[in-house]
Amino acid sequence: MTLQDAGIGFILVIDRRQDKWTSVKASVLRIAASFPANLQLVLVLRPTGFFQRTLSDIAFKFNRDEFKMKVPVMMLSSVPELHGYIDKSQLTEDLGGTLDYCHSRWLCHRTAIESFALMVKQTAQMLQAFGTELAETELPNDVQSTSLVLSAHTEKKAKVKEDLQLALKEGNSILESLREPLAESAAHSVNQDQLDNQATVQRLLAQLNETEAAFDEFWAKHQQKLEQCLQLRHFEQGFREVKTTLDSMSQKIAAFTDVGNSLAHVQHLLKDLTAFEEKSSVAVDKARALSLEGQQLIENRHYAVDSIHPKCEELQHLCDHFASEVTRRRGLLSKSLELHSLLETSMKWSDEGIFLLASQPVDKCQSQDGAEAALQEIEKFLETGAENKIQELNEIYKEYECILNQDLLEHVQKVFQKQESTEEMFHRRQASLKKLAAKQTRPVQPVAPRPEALTKSPSPSPGSWRSSENSSSEGNALRRGPYRRAKSEMSEPRQGRTSSTGEEEESLAILRRHVMNELLDTERAYVEELLCVLEGYAAEMDNPLMAHLISTGLQNKKNILFGNMEEIYHFHNRIFLRELESCIDCPELVGRCFLERMEEFQIYEKYCQNKPRSESLWRQCSDCPFFQECQKKLDHKLSLDSYLLKPVQRITKYQLLLKEMLKYSKHCEGAEDLQEALSSILGILKAVNDSMHLIAITGYDGNLGDLGKLLMQGSFSVWTDHKKGHTKVKELARFKPMQRHLFLHEKAVLFCKKREE
Repeated sequence: MTLQDAGIGFILVIDRRQDKWTSVKASVLRIAASFPANLQLVLVLRPTGFFQRTLSDIAFKFNRDEFKMKVPVMMLSSVPELHGYIDKSQLTEDLGGTLDYCHSRWLCHRTAIESFALMVKQTAQMLQAFGTELAETELPNDVQSTSLVLSAHTEKKAKVKEDLQLALKEGNSILESLREPLAESAAHSVNQDQLDNQATVQRLLAQLNETEAAFDEFWAKHQQKLEQCLQLRHFEQGFREVKTTLDSMSQKIAAFTDVGNSLAHVQHLLKDLTAFEEKSSVAVDKARALSLEGQQLIENRHYAVDSIHPKCEELQHLCDHFASEVTRRRGLLSKSLELHSLLETSMKWSDEGIFLLASQPVDKCQSQDGAEAALQEIEKFLETGAENKIQELNEIYKEYECILNQDLLEHVQKVFQKQESTEEMFHRRQASLKKLAAKQTRPVQPVAPRPEALTKSPSPSPGSWRSSENSSSEGNALRRGPYRRAKSEMSEPRQGRTSSTGEEEESLAILRRHVMNELLDTERAYVEELLCVLEGYAAEMDNPLMAHLISTGLQNKKNILFGNMEEIYHFHNRIFLRELESCIDCPELVGRCFLERMEEFQIYEKYCQNKPRSESLWRQCSDCPFFQECQKKLDHKLSLDSYLLKPVQRITKYQLLLKEMLKYSKHCEGAEDLQEALSSILGILKAVNDSMHLIAITGYDGNLGDLGKLLMQGSFSVWTDHKKGHTKVKELARFKPMQRHLFLHEKAVLFCKKREE
């Protein structure tokens, strides 16, 4: 029913031809009481039975007022009479009309339409409630919560869309049902009621589509906001992580203030800085990528631009600051490397000069040719000073002011003093040699004897005897004159030899310093090699990224392969090297360093005892890809086994250096300490050698410790009695001896057979 229809009014037709009067009465009363619209006329087809028709006439007359109807009620007796009031085209077939109408179908359609209208209303309410829930949702502050909210809302949205699609599907199904008669027959005419039903369903479908479109638009904005929120939370989380890493890296680089105390140390620091920079590049790249990600969010019109932009700027600032600090640090180390190169060059020049002075034999320099040759050597060496020595100390202070701490300043001063001392020694030697080279021996003047002195008179007179005596005394005097002059001149080299004793002592001091420098240089190189092995091999065995390269036979065998190398490294790096460096000015006292640390040197015995197990493991696993990869990273030409031999070689090297130092320090203050240190080192070598032989013994049933201290051990030729016995000494002599290794303990002698036999 439309508003237009309600304004025109309605004509009701009540067909009660087959009913009783009571039903007619009930229908009229119900209509009068509850019909909502405007009524123009009520037409009632009376019951066809005579009795019921007569009864309805009488009852209607008497009960007219009871109906209280404002419109006329016409009682009709037949259908043709009805046609006088209503055209046949407006009446159904059962009333003699031509209108196509099925009441059951109408009821089905009306029920479906009303049910669909209710569904549309409920769907709209559900969408409104869901929209309110989405609008009132607070944005979470972390990634996980934001992800959960986005997931939950997406899931609810999918459910709402599913209900919406079901409603649309239901409406389209009803509309299709309403259009079905027309689809079946093109000639079928559609009445107004059917048109109204179609219009109602189409209006409800349009309402649903509008609601869906509005919801989709709202959801798109809400989803974008949630996704941007998730992007923001990811960005903030990444920012916190990267900032923490960059702050930590900046603190480390700020604490990294050491400029090195030697050329090798500075090179090691530069290597560490490069490794640190490479390791940090991952974090820096991540920070820069995160900053670009933030810029991309800003370009995409993120709702939190005010929060993202400062963080991007801070990330850029942190990266730039770290890069500048690394560059500054590299610049300082480069300066330090440059300075230490100058110092090393100067020290090398001084050492070479000292060695040159010490190597010039004093005796050969006494001759003019020898002095000139030595002088040429000295002058030639002094010419190299322009390229190798420090020229101006104040210029060094000015140029390297940024790295000159107290220790380095003292080191520069010591090197410069050494350089000046060397130059002074050269100038003294040069002056001495110039005097020797310029000295000319006076020629002997020949004196001819007088003729009369050569004539022998057969009977000389007393006067002639006196004359002869005088002549001879003159001749003797003349002959003695040159000898006296030569003797006088020869007294000067004797004074030179006396003065050369001081030079000889100075030469010994130079040689002691030379041995001390070799001891220190090799010690520093030894410490660097141990560190290289520990970091490049031992530490990498615990690196998860290298685990796939380690063979099964090598797993969990680090202690066997490297023994107590780490303990040896810490002893030398933290203690022994520093104590050796304290003796650089008094090399002859270095023996005390060895004596005070003799107990710590026992760690070498432990290392050497493990060496056979280490070598056995190396032989089994030497072709393992892990070792090849580590060697490639370290850029080592030699394989690991060469470096595992370094501690054994080092403990042997000490006794050679101590022998050299003792050779040049026999009359010095520390000679006794040097001798004692040498004996102690040799004792350690013997103990190491003995222990390595002892651990190789197999097949002994008892406990070797019960035999007492090992006094001596060595290989011997052993003869034993033949089972049949020997009757003659000749037979015993012809019997072949056996080679056995004997161990002399306090309580027993142990005979061992070598395995190769």
